[in-house]
Amino acid sequence: MVWYHSTTLTPAARLRRLPADSLVVYIDFAELRRTGFLQLLGGAKEAEQPDYRTFVHVTRFDYMNDLDNVLLAVPRAGGFYFLAQGRFDWTSLRNYVEGEAGKCVNSLCRLTGSTPDKHISFMPLRPDLMAMAVSEDSYAVNELGGVRLGPAPAAPQGFIWMTFPGSLPKTFQTLPDGARSFARIVENAPLVTLSFEPEGARLAARLEVRCRNEQEAADLATQLTSTTQLVRNSIEREHAKPNPADFSGIWTSGVFHTEGVRLLGYWPIEKAFVQNLLGTS
Repeated sequence: MVWYHSTTLTPAARLRRLPADSLVVYIDFAELRRTGFLQLLGGAKEAEQPDYRTFVHVTRFDYMNDLDNVLLAVPRAGGFYFLAQGRFDWTSLRNYVEGEAGKCVNSLCRLTGSTPDKHISFMPLRPDLMAMAVSEDSYAVNELGGVRLGPAPAAPQGFIWMTFPGSLPKTFQTLPDGARSFARIVENAPLVTLSFEPEGARLAARLEVRCRNEQEAADLATQLTSTTQLVRNSIEREHAKPNPADFSGIWTSGVFHTEGVRLLGYWPIEKAFVQNLLGTS
């Protein structure tokens, strides 16, 4: 199962190891670190929790410094699957598992998660690449040991992106109100991609929805444009202005157009919004 050091670690190559029919999320922590956005995340309350500080102390692993990028898959069938690239102290990780009443056999380690029916399993695919699963199956990480047949899928651009079949979000039990509305709009699309990349001192969010035909793409563009205008009108009726530091500034800044069967969308995201979202302002 271990890859040779000469094997490429591109996101596209790793996508072939993830379960099919999944929500897939990619985060480039090295790029976030380089551009200063990761420092905003480091000030969030979750990163200050005692349990996390204990984990860092015992395992000598801190995502702020040691994680370069991660691919996460959430398949329709359930569970969470990760491929993480970074710097790992595998001996310390094994010691942590054993200290938490877990077990390591050869290179595969297992321990109980936050509830008795959830199991965490992980193993190295190479020294700087960890495969990990959180599932009812205590050996679920083995699913990441092989490569699915077929050519490697193309990976979207951006230092954060997610991609999924349009029908997938409605199968999740809990979604925020805005996400539920969006899920209804794109539910018939074969593929949806949302990516984020630096744009000067702010972020740019880009949407691509691959539709079944050009008319469907045009209809989606009309729906999203109309929804955006409704939000603008609602704010104006209250004699207010969109605030770039909260969701009103995001919703009202969306611009949409089509290119053949593709619907394309764009939103500028100010750093103040990220700070407010993370509670680090």
